[in-house]
Amino acid sequence: MSQFDLTTPAGRWRTVLDHLWKDHAYLRLGFSNAHWISDELVRSNQPWPFQLKAWKARGIRTIVNLRGGMATSFRALEVDACRRLGLELVDFVIASRDVPTAEKVLAARELFETVRYPALMHCKSGADRAGIMGVFYMHFRQGQSIREAIDQLSPRYLHMRAGLTGVLDYIFERYLAEGEPAGLSFVDWVASPAYDPVKLKAEFRAQWWGKLLTDRILRRE
Repeated sequence: MSQFDLTTPAGRWRTVLDHLWKDHAYLRLGFSNAHWISDELVRSNQPWPFQLKAWKARGIRTIVNLRGGMATSFRALEVDACRRLGLELVDFVIASRDVPTAEKVLAARELFETVRYPALMHCKSGADRAGIMGVFYMHFRQGQSIREAIDQLSPRYLHMRAGLTGVLDYIFERYLAEGEPAGLSFVDWVASPAYDPVKLKAEFRAQWWGKLLTDRILRRE
């Protein structure tokens, strides 16, 4: 992160400008796509430092970054803000257009059992990666069935199932069509030979207009 020097006013200003333009952060100045999905967890889009300060004032203790982005302006600003505010920052990278491995699913279950609450988890838009992690949270931590928890992947959170991000819905649809009728829990299905991330992704078909909207117009990450 040496290219984003926050130790000088000029360096901080360059970092903020990079964040504004390259990360489309101007769209998030007044819109956080924030939703409390339980009394201990909120999901949102990428927060600005001033928004992190506001969340700290509301009792948030941990920030879960689902994006990665170790050499980016958003990361530099987030690390700096969390350090100054005394917020714990946890990185849990997950993709919006891939089927997670069985190991990643189990790691998500472990994350929600060990993270310090109240917590905020975010991706870029708060729609797709926050959505699949919302499903995992509601299923593993809150005990909802997959059929109930899949509501976390919903247009109300700006999730688009018609584009390539619809592969996230497809994972759970396949479980409900194959695993649940066979009497398998979601974890058992994920651990079975039927759960092949490469094959599942190859079988998924996005709609052309959905790809155009999410990738070219909305420029979802």
